[in-house]
Amino acid sequence: MFQKVAIIGGGAAAATLVSELLERRTPRPLHLDWYAGRAEPGRGVAYGTPSDRHLLNVRAASMGMFVSKPGGFLEYAQALDASVKGSDFLPRRLYGDFLRSRVEQALKNAHTYGHDVNVVPFAADSLVPSSEGITIGYGDEEAHADAAVLAIGSLPPRPLPGVEDAAIASGRYVTDPWPYLASAAQDDRPLRVLVIGLGLTAVDVLLELSARWPNARFTALSRHGKLPEPHLAAVSAPSADGDELVESLRDDPNVRVWLHKLRDAVAHAEDWRTVIDGMRPHTQSLWRDLPEAERARFLRHARWAWERARHRMPPQVTASVVELEKAERLQRRRGRMRSVKLSMDGHLDVVRALPGGSEVTEPYDIVIQTVGLNTDTLRTEHRLVSQLVVDKLVTPDPLGLGLAALPDGHLLDATGKPRNNLFAIGSLLRGALWESTAVPEIRKQAQAVANMLVASK
Repeated sequence: MFQKVAIIGGGAAAATLVSELLERRTPRPLHLDWYAGRAEPGRGVAYGTPSDRHLLNVRAASMGMFVSKPGGFLEYAQALDASVKGSDFLPRRLYGDFLRSRVEQALKNAHTYGHDVNVVPFAADSLVPSSEGITIGYGDEEAHADAAVLAIGSLPPRPLPGVEDAAIASGRYVTDPWPYLASAAQDDRPLRVLVIGLGLTAVDVLLELSARWPNARFTALSRHGKLPEPHLAAVSAPSADGDELVESLRDDPNVRVWLHKLRDAVAHAEDWRTVIDGMRPHTQSLWRDLPEAERARFLRHARWAWERARHRMPPQVTASVVELEKAERLQRRRGRMRSVKLSMDGHLDVVRALPGGSEVTEPYDIVIQTVGLNTDTLRTEHRLVSQLVVDKLVTPDPLGLGLAALPDGHLLDATGKPRNNLFAIGSLLRGALWESTAVPEIRKQAQAVANMLVASK
């Protein structure tokens, strides 16, 4: 077993792995160095929002922290409010509270098994793996571990191509929406706001700012101009024909064929969601069946449709967005952003390419970028990941989906060989697993990596 382990990251993935390890009785006590980058880790970006407008997009009954206790979050929520049901979509703030409570409990209980935990409130800046172990640099300090796990979540967002530096420097172009939402004050001015992207993050931004800025008008721009699909109000069972569909997909790993078969299955289903939900347990293995060229085709042509069907809005969120549109405070546009420039009078001129090929220039007071997770490790500004890539200690995924890895989380070196003492969980494994960011996947990865870390050699 690896007795001294470095866990890098301060969000839900890292918290789940730390808690998973500390709950185990091992042949020898563990020493964990948790490079959390903050004094009170656990929430991360996803569950750090204080707003009750931001809801989980998974029902409460499925949000447990551990594989062995998938209903743990529901029990926590019901202890606070007995009226909570397993089918409810609860605030992400509450889930952040749950994570913190479980982490605090795990840290307190560590001594039961003799484990030692050192929570380092600094981010790890560098990491050098070798056959003798791993050297971790943070600030002016260095530490040693037998193994390390990267559980860092999404990489810092980068401005989209075409955004000039002056627009960013003005503060009117927002690359990372979450710090902006945390500091955005009430404002009664009739602001013109453009949101680039129409995923779940865009919806969170729209709901929060429309409440704080009651006279603002919002435009949401995406390639297809479509919102995420809604969840049903009631729980629905996965399709009974799911296994048959999955086997037929395995027989011909071709994106065009898959799309045809999915459309056919949806056409014969009582509700399309049952088809997608029936695929959920098999999505990772189906992704592994696809050759790289087919994965690239999926990303180009089908990713947007899969994401809006797979990552859905809670019913009450859907209703709030519909109300914004009925009130003529939100317009959705199809097209692509070509450029954003700061005008002489201080607003932002946005050039938008229309579906037919023409272009239009529109003025906005604020432009907010919400284009989803950044997993491009080759171009990231994340200090640690950049160091690992530049020093050729890991291999970027060829499609920009995190780092090259085995499905079990072992990261690959520059020659394509797995490193026996360097692992990842979460979004860095999108290239290996595709579905790798939701709580049900994270808890399975945490359990699997914990098993490998404490296994007898």
